[in-house]
Order: sequence, then structure tokens, then C-alpha cells
Amino acid sequence: MSDFRNYLNEQLQRPSFKAEWDTLQPELTIAQAMIDARKESGLTQKQLSERTGIAQADISKLERGNANPSLRTLQRLAAGMGMNIRIEFVSNK
Repeated sequence: MSDFRNYLNEQLQRPSFKAEWDTLQPELTIAQAMIDARKESGLTQKQLSERTGIAQADISKLERGNANPSLRTLQRLAAGMGMNIRIEFVSNK
């Protein structure tokens, strides 16, 4: 296991750290899903920008988790990649 993974696992034992980590997970999951979908589509950020009219800098911010995309933005990105989006609510039990 990597040093980072060991460190993360140690930090996750702290309730305050774990609460913050859990709070950030939905945003990080969206960012990673965007990156994965774009790469699966074989597109660069620039190419996706050209297809969607969304600035490449904004796509970069979204992929880094530094912006909170609207549903409309996610739909535009998905369409630019020839994909649809699916949002799910899952039990936390």
C-alpha cells in the first residue's frame, strides 16, 4: 500500500477528518466521473470545450473539483462526449 494510502487511512480514523472527507466525496466523485468519461471519449479538455462551448479553463476547474457544476452544465458536457448522465440517490445505511 502506498504511503499516501496509509496516511489517509490513519487520518480517516479521526472523526473530524472523516466527516470532512465524507462531505467532499460527492463533489470528488463527480469530478472523477467527468475525467473518466472525457478520457473514455478520447477527448482533450480543449476538444470538449470546442464541442460544448464551455471554456477549457472552466472544464479544468470542474475536473479539479474547484467549481460546482449545474445540472445543465453536466448535461452539456455529457452531450459533448456523446453520453447521457444518470443521477442516483443511494441509501447511506
